[in-house]
Amino acid sequence: MSKRKTKAASKFPGRVEKVIHSPYTGEPEKAQISVQGADHLYKEIRVPNRLVDDKGENVKLKQGEEVDVTIEAEPAKSPEGKNDES
Repeated sequence: MSKRKTKAASKFPGRVEKVIHSPYTGEPEKAQISVQGADHLYKEIRVPNRLVDDKGENVKLKQGEEVDVTIEAEPAKSPEGKNDES
């Protein structure tokens, strides 16, 4: 039986500032999200505006919506930053 590894995570609130439509055919539109708690120069991220809800339906973000931005990573095993697989 293998152990299931739990990822370390942090969640930050955010808001969709705008939806950016691509001028190029075939390029997905992007949602620009302002992440609260991030440094001023790095608070905006752009991600493809394609999500799937809990029913498996495709959904899109809308301007002004509040979102949660979650950062996940494998936990470090030691202060040197080595993970469990070293």
